[in-house]
Amino acid sequence: MKYLLWIIGLFAAAAALAIASQNPAYVQLVYPPYRIEVSFTTFIVLSLLAFVSGYWLVRLLGSFLNLPDQVRKFHQARAQTRAHKLQDEMLGAFFEGRYADAEKAAGRAIKSGEASTLHTIIAARSAHELHEFKQRDTYLAAAEGRNIGDTTMRLMATSKFMLDQHDPDAALDALREMREKGVKNHPGALSLELKAQQQAGNWDEVLELLERLEKRKDIDPADAAQLRQHAWLKKIRQQDDLEGLTVCLKNMPADIKRLGKFAAAAASALIEHGGCEQARKLLTDTLNAQWDSELVALYGDCQSGDMVAQIEQAEKWLKLHDQDAALLLALGKLCMHQKLWGKAHSYLDASISLTPSRAAYEASGRLAELLGKSDDASRYYQQAMAVKK
Repeated sequence: MKYLLWIIGLFAAAAALAIASQNPAYVQLVYPPYRIEVSFTTFIVLSLLAFVSGYWLVRLLGSFLNLPDQVRKFHQARAQTRAHKLQDEMLGAFFEGRYADAEKAAGRAIKSGEASTLHTIIAARSAHELHEFKQRDTYLAAAEGRNIGDTTMRLMATSKFMLDQHDPDAALDALREMREKGVKNHPGALSLELKAQQQAGNWDEVLELLERLEKRKDIDPADAAQLRQHAWLKKIRQQDDLEGLTVCLKNMPADIKRLGKFAAAAASALIEHGGCEQARKLLTDTLNAQWDSELVALYGDCQSGDMVAQIEQAEKWLKLHDQDAALLLALGKLCMHQKLWGKAHSYLDASISLTPSRAAYEASGRLAELLGKSDDASRYYQQAMAVKK
């Protein structure tokens, strides 16, 4: 279409010139004492030539005046192209695991003065992966004093580095600084804080963070449930007295408390801190709800309170689980504590016949010692040592 218009314009100009060439008119230019006469056609042609020449002269002058700006834009474009090339090289090397190459590419960008904070952080992360911690810290220091986004990248990188070096306090300090600078509820920061609190053993904080992350849907529900169970298990084992353990178990969600491994951990801790009666009740409730051989083995270690009632309860379970070696072992221990030697011997022998275990042989050895049968005791202890577990 453009070329068609040019062709039409040229034909129109040719027609106009042909008509003008037949025109007898002339133009007279007077500048005393000079006088110039030219034909009208020549005047028109000269005017057009003057206009075109003036137009291109103005364009040329404008280009000359804009030359510094054009040169500057050219250098900027070339610098941006070089920076993009370095960035592509740096990111490609980093995500391929070529950390030495990534650090070199980032270093060249930094030295050229064309680097962003991203280059500095990638250089720091690459140095960290290469265990060049001094160089890493130098890069991190170079990323300070910029906008809030750059500060966030620097502090999150610092937190991750500290976690990798198992220094949760330093990681938490970096995350605290980030909050003080106005970055709050950042999902990545909350995930890092969760890991830091786990490393520090701050299980109350872990549970609080899990709740926040679940409300924001920033964590997979299955992962959250697993981490919550782990936190409660650690809280149980972290208690150093019966009072603290009692409070912990009171605050534990009922659905978690019913799980076998938690009941086992809680019962073991209660027995250790002198809460045998509480352990017995916990085990009884849990076993009545769902049978677990590991728990019933612990039931035999709860030797306090009404032992007769405890033995009766275990014998009720035996009617339903007569082939459970752990239950027979527990009954043997309870009867031995009550000095019911015959029943104790019978239950322990039955347990060994079903599943020979070190615990059953050791209990039989102690029973033989109590009965003054040293040879039998030695034999049982030797058999216990021969059992792998």
